[in-house]
Amino acid sequence: MSSPPPPRATAAPPQSADGATPAPPPRVVHKPRRLPGDRGPAPLFTLAWSSFFGSGYFPVAPGTAGTAAAIPLWWLLRLDSVPLWAYFAATVAITLTGIAAAQRAGRYYGVADSGHIVIDEVAGYLVTMALLPRDAFAALAGFFFFRACDVLKPWPARFFDRDPRWKNGAGVVLDDVFAGVWACALTWGAVVLKGRFFPG
Repeated sequence: MSSPPPPRATAAPPQSADGATPAPPPRVVHKPRRLPGDRGPAPLFTLAWSSFFGSGYFPVAPGTAGTAAAIPLWWLLRLDSVPLWAYFAATVAITLTGIAAAQRAGRYYGVADSGHIVIDEVAGYLVTMALLPRDAFAALAGFFFFRACDVLKPWPARFFDRDPRWKNGAGVVLDDVFAGVWACALTWGAVVLKGRFFPG
């Protein structure tokens, strides 16, 4: 009776010069924009609105593209001929319809917070720019601070972004709305400092 073959030796992980096993390289996690699967015909109006007329399909940094696309909308809403109540009404309407659109688009993409959904960035930027002066400095400062807050997600934006119970259209939009509240305060601070040290 023959003896069983000896177990095959496995290669040891490479070691550094000091003999320590190096740590594996960090794994970069990319949020999918769409998971495979047949979910029926595309809801075209919903996808157009949730991507803010296609800006969410920008191949690089769609969230940044969606925020940039919101700047002209803010510029129009802050015309002298537009009453302040209309600005806030438009912000509320975009937030509520954005929640509904993000919910439906998330089901279609198979990803609750798909990168193609940028209507949340539009709502967040309008919150950021509430009552700010209509000038280029405020627009660019608000853009910078909102993108920073959207990435860092200070509380409670982080709660809506991370909590599994909010992996839906409401959570997608509300985390940007609260990021916009922080960005609004920071942008106002930048505008006040500019007026104090660089008037005119």
